Amino acid sequence: MGDSALPVEVKLFDDLAEAERDAAGALGRAARLSLFDRIAWYRLIATHCPPPGRLLVARARGNGEASWLFLSVERGRARALAAWYSLRFALAGDPGGAEAIARALGRQRLASVALAPLENPASLTDAFRKAGWLTFIEPATFSWQINTQDTDFDTYWAARPSRLRNTAERKARAAGLDVAIHRRFDDSAWSDYESVYRTSWKPEEGSPAFLRALAEQEGAAGTLRLGIASKDGSAVAAQLWLVENGRATIHKLAYSEAARDLSPGTVLSMAMFRHVLDEDRVSRIDYGTGDDAYKRDWMEERATLWRLAAFNPRTVRGLAGAARAAASALVRRARSR
Repeated sequence: MGDSALPVEVKLFDDLAEAERDAAGALGRAARLSLFDRIAWYRLIATHCPPPGRLLVARARGNGEASWLFLSVERGRARALAAWYSLRFALAGDPGGAEAIARALGRQRLASVALAPLENPASLTDAFRKAGWLTFIEPATFSWQINTQDTDFDTYWAARPSRLRNTAERKARAAGLDVAIHRRFDDSAWSDYESVYRTSWKPEEGSPAFLRALAEQEGAAGTLRLGIASKDGSAVAAQLWLVENGRATIHKLAYSEAARDLSPGTVLSMAMFRHVLDEDRVSRIDYGTGDDAYKRDWMEERATLWRLAAFNPRTVRGLAGAARAAASALVRRARSR
């Protein structure tokens, strides 16, 4: 869609199955490198933890290329079809279709569109602005990552802070934990994961059914890395990673509060990092979302993930929302000085 003069067809769907048929495989694993761009991901969200409102999938197609934006609409306001499990959100497919989609959404008389967490907000922001929307971007959260191209575990580990290395190695020797890393879904291992989560410091899981379905789906595809650390036969730490296309992503981790003195999370992390670096030979590790202080010891790069808020000036609520967003932006700038 590089030539904006070429005709671009936009179609709106309120049913994922219909959108999938229309895509004809273009939203499947083979076509979309990112988990968060695939129809299977959005099906999990729609089934287990949908945001409030009705489903809306906007598809643009032209010049042999296509793009999709997955939304939920409630009372004239659209938001990303996302849940707290969504580590990224983006326009799926060709970025050249974004402006046509933004124009089509404007014709639906939507007052606003909110999209997050965006890794690269510039092209979507520009597309909505060109389509006549009033746009604002602000930080939504952060992502800690590390480039591990041609790096084995020993090299990676030697570059970590000495306090982390010394503590982790000492705890690993003293704790005497048994570690298993499952690359396929296993009912018993999943029961261990759920047991650890229930006894951890973590808040109540948003949708256990979603997470199990994700683990089953990715286990069947061979991307699952489910780590379980046990002491005397009882699981005390668990981590859910996915490995695909040279990238390891840490989705969930927890340890039992009763085993805190053993530092089971740290010990299991060592084993997981060793596995993905020496066995999977990944070139990048992504610690999901969140600016937790401990992540900087394991990672090296801190990236901002963004929230795009677009307001339709052709609606009263859109103008009012833009005014509030502009006022909030002024306050943030004043406080940052």
